[in-house]
Amino acid sequence: MKKILRNTFLIFALLASASCKKGVDPVPVVPPPVVPPVLPGSSVNYLQQAKDTHAFTVNNLLTASYGYRANTTSKSNNCFEWYNVSQIYADAAMVAAGETSYLVYMNNTFKFMDNMWDKNDLRGGYFASVNLDGTGAGGDKYVDDNALSGMVYLEAYDVTTGADKLTYLAKAKACGDWLINSGLWDNVYGGGFYWNTLKPEKPTQTNGLTLQLFLKLYSLTGESIYRDWAMQVDAWLTGKMFDVNTGLYIWKIDGPGEGTKRTQKFTYDNAIMVEALILYSKIMKDPSYLTKAQNLGKAMNSTLWNAIYKGYIFNTAETRINPAWCAWGSQAMIRLYEEDKNPDWLIYAKENINRLNIANRNTANLGYYFFAGFDGQNRSTEMETVDQAWMQRLQAMLSKYQ
Repeated sequence: MKKILRNTFLIFALLASASCKKGVDPVPVVPPPVVPPVLPGSSVNYLQQAKDTHAFTVNNLLTASYGYRANTTSKSNNCFEWYNVSQIYADAAMVAAGETSYLVYMNNTFKFMDNMWDKNDLRGGYFASVNLDGTGAGGDKYVDDNALSGMVYLEAYDVTTGADKLTYLAKAKACGDWLINSGLWDNVYGGGFYWNTLKPEKPTQTNGLTLQLFLKLYSLTGESIYRDWAMQVDAWLTGKMFDVNTGLYIWKIDGPGEGTKRTQKFTYDNAIMVEALILYSKIMKDPSYLTKAQNLGKAMNSTLWNAIYKGYIFNTAETRINPAWCAWGSQAMIRLYEEDKNPDWLIYAKENINRLNIANRNTANLGYYFFAGFDGQNRSTEMETVDQAWMQRLQAMLSKYQ
């Protein structure tokens, strides 16, 4: 999930290898036309939307090697690690929704991912990018990318059988073991995982994803090392990254000495933490964590929700929205609904995806633009694989709740 953070972090610039990150994007040139809003109360066929999104991805981004180019413009000759696993995540959601034909895409891209694994280091770990044919693996290794990969593979584990199932579990475990042995957790800032091997900062989303993976691996393997790491990460996030005044998690800590807390609030940081807290409540058998997750969901809907346009903001300092990072908020709301059956969570989940369809979707080719204003103005020209993946995934997940 890698884009390089700069002091002006509001907009994004894609570099040679991109990760689940926040960065800077050039001012759009000749913004694409705005799509008018759908009529209030219009019914939405989310499963058909998911199929249409997938069709755009296959027709414009899929390579002969079953990897996915990063985007249709500036990075059309690069494959990014977290973009590819996000597409596996999207296809796993389709399989879970009963569309078993997507297994072939999921499994073939999983095989392509082996090109990004570091085979010269006994610890392994995924590099950030490769060429379209799978050669030239390089870039830094990102903790959040590897943690997300593990979580994606565990969802693939849930929807496969036989040897495929065991292979997905083994690779998820390899991702978790790389995290433990990477040397990217230390006592700077009292603990926490660094974002990547350059050790620039320690963000919430990086640590939240590792927490999710350690919890899931503990639940599946029973190995106490994963439980112990989960508890350690949770304690650090609670002590260092939770803002009691807003009930939300902050962005990151960086800088020398004690470090500087960057207190901007991001939708996907907090969405990741909602899921982590739900997992903690179930796997560690501590119902107080479900209450924490519910309270965090309410805080998201107080601070990170745009009540006029009915969608999640990217962060508390950004006026545009992105299909991947903002859609993550819908996943958190679905997870909350699955736990307590409060229908209000689903309303937020659906309205958020509906807004992204209005603001970011090209009605001609049914692909999604990288960034746009809530009203559909000021669109980026790029169409990123990761954005298509997350929209397909959430559309597939919502199709169960039409």
